[in-house]
Formats: sequence, C-alpha cells, structure tokens
Amino acid sequence: MKIHASLALLLLATACGRELPTQEEIDDAKSRVDLAVHAAHQARVALEVLGILPVYTCGEPRRTFVGRTTEGAQTKVACVTATSKAVDDSSDAVELTFPESGCSVNGHTVSGQTAFLYQGGEERMDVFADLHKLTVDGHTLQAKVGYGTCGDEKRFWTEASGALPERAGSSYSVDGRVGLRDGLPIIGGTTLVFDGPAEVSGPLGTDRITFTELQYAVGEFLPKKGQALIETAQGRRVKVDFSEVLWRLGKVEVEIDDKAPVTVPIVR
Repeated sequence: MKIHASLALLLLATACGRELPTQEEIDDAKSRVDLAVHAAHQARVALEVLGILPVYTCGEPRRTFVGRTTEGAQTKVACVTATSKAVDDSSDAVELTFPESGCSVNGHTVSGQTAFLYQGGEERMDVFADLHKLTVDGHTLQAKVGYGTCGDEKRFWTEASGALPERAGSSYSVDGRVGLRDGLPIIGGTTLVFDGPAEVSGPLGTDRITFTELQYAVGEFLPKKGQALIETAQGRRVKVDFSEVLWRLGKVEVEIDDKAPVTVPIVR
C-alpha cells in the first residue's frame, strides 16, 4: 500500500513537472494545516451561534424586531431560553441562556449564557455579543461576534483568540468576516462563507494565515471549498486547497513553496 501511495505521489510530481516535497516537509506542513483548520473552526463556531438569531430587517422598529427575535431563537433552538430587555433609548438586548447540562446547536453542545446588544435601527443597526460565558463542546468559546447592516455598509464579523482546545501549547487569533455571496444566506442558513487573517502560535513558532472564501456546511469541521495560505515562522509558504471531493474523504491538498501538491488527511 505504501509503495502504491509513493508511486502515485511520484507520478503527480512528474505530471506537474515539479519536485516532490520530502516526507519531513509534508509532516511539518500537515501539523501547521491542522492548527490553521482548528483556528478557523473556533471562529466559525462563534458565527454559528450568531446564526441562531435572525438578521435585522432594515426599516423595522428595533424593539419590534428584538421582541420577535426571542421567539425566533426559541423556535430554532428549543432548549435555549431567550429574553429581551430595553437597555436605553437607543439600545436593546437579547439574552440567550443554555442549560447547564448542555444544548444541541448545529451539532455542538452549548451551555452558559450571553447577551446580544442591538444599537440603532431602521436606517442602521449594529449588533455585538461577547461569547466568553458560553461553553461549546466542553471548551470556553473565546470569541466576540457582531454585524453592522443597512445604510452603505453590511459587515458580519468575529474576533476569536485564545488557547486551541486539544492542541496543547498552541494559541490562535482570528479576525474573521462572513463573505457576502449571491444565492447564499448571509448567516443562519445551512452554509457559511468565511474569510479573514489569523495567527497560530505554538511549538512550531508563529504562523500567519489568510483564509479565503472558506465555505462550510453548518456543523461540519472541514470547509467544503476555499483556500488558506500559511506563511510559516521559518519563511515558507504552505497553500491549502479545500475541495468538496477531498472534503468527503477528510483530506486537503497542500502545496509547499513551489513543490508539487500532495494530499493529506486532517483529523478533528
């Protein structure tokens, strides 16, 4: 089996007219891709929590919308308790409380509580939530999320940073944006398109990462489409291509510097 795999890689390299990376280079790249995928996963989960709530409908009075939002959240996720309250003349909040025993949200077990602050309305709405009091799959969700909509700008974002769960000694930071794509729900649907820069630090040093149009099926670990570019602490470039064909196999295509691309598995 190993002989057949090695022959396949050699044929791929020959077809591309490029040198095949060494096994050491492949193993190193795989470790870095693994950390990058886990960092994106943390930010993506935060956006899925934001997706529990409907997006503000421009032109609707803020408090009318907020009142409907609590009903919509509880319809979408039966085990969440949603309440609304007036904060001041220009702000209202929606508080979400998940049971201590955990609540299933898009394939994740969520507990704790958070509050979404709505400011403005009708011509411009800004929404913000700090999710640090939520626990997702046994780990604190170290993220903030929000959006600004109506007017000239429409922006959905997440800022996530902290230790990478189950990746001892590694930490991450992601400044993510939700891609606005024709034909896809902005947020709260079954697909999420995600872009943004990130950094991952750990035993391998600090890598800079750029995520481009990562398209996730909600609740899945690997993106089905998109790219990631990893600029390693040692000055190398690792390009990662996500495709639906490889996604079904739990794999990605990796290109190290200008060498021939190889396919590697990524385990959650």
